Amino acid sequence: MFLYTVGHNVRNRVVGHNFMRSGEIVNRYFNEVLRAISELRRELIRRPSLNTHSHITTSSRFMPYFKDCIGALDDTHVHASVPIEHVVAFRGRKPYPTQNVLVVVYFDLKFTYVLTGWKGSAHDALILRDALERPHGLRVPEGKFYLVDAGYATQPGFIAPYRGVKYHLKEWSSSSPSNGKELFNLRHSSLRTSVEHAFGSLKNRSKILTPRPFFPYLTQMDLVIAC
Repeated sequence: MFLYTVGHNVRNRVVGHNFMRSGEIVNRYFNEVLRAISELRRELIRRPSLNTHSHITTSSRFMPYFKDCIGALDDTHVHASVPIEHVVAFRGRKPYPTQNVLVVVYFDLKFTYVLTGWKGSAHDALILRDALERPHGLRVPEGKFYLVDAGYATQPGFIAPYRGVKYHLKEWSSSSPSNGKELFNLRHSSLRTSVEHAFGSLKNRSKILTPRPFFPYLTQMDLVIAC
């Protein structure tokens, strides 16, 4: 029942009808499974290997330049349902309320860090600082780094592309790099596509994350982790 709800984004009454169970039973077991999965988050979302990933070692485009890269970091906006008095604070780059979720993705498309709960209007840099300052938050091993987009500043442990220079892969469809900065941005963008693929796969697999949710906000946060 939990998987059916998450995968198809259906309400309790639909699940109850299809599984011939009462709404109380559906709600109780949905929350029990969600709570159990949330308690396993440290087992399911694990820090990346410090060894250079084969996606890098087998490509002359990335090796040796990105040999110390251990993933890509970005934020994604997930639909949020909040009380009317909080709608403005949760409306950021989207025309509807969202939860701003910070994630780190490894090159095998596995999530190695997830921070939920921030309002859609929150600045990316503020969320990253929160992740770094938490007692069990995001950590960057010495000598390693994550790729980030131009919304973040380059700093120890995080490498962003050059600003004011072509970056996204679609911008290179009819031309080739003409200098070192353009070449770096092209390779940075190519390597960072793992995070975009992971986002797409997550939202395609878990339909409950795409439309406006009908759960309390704390449950919405847990659902991101569970998915």
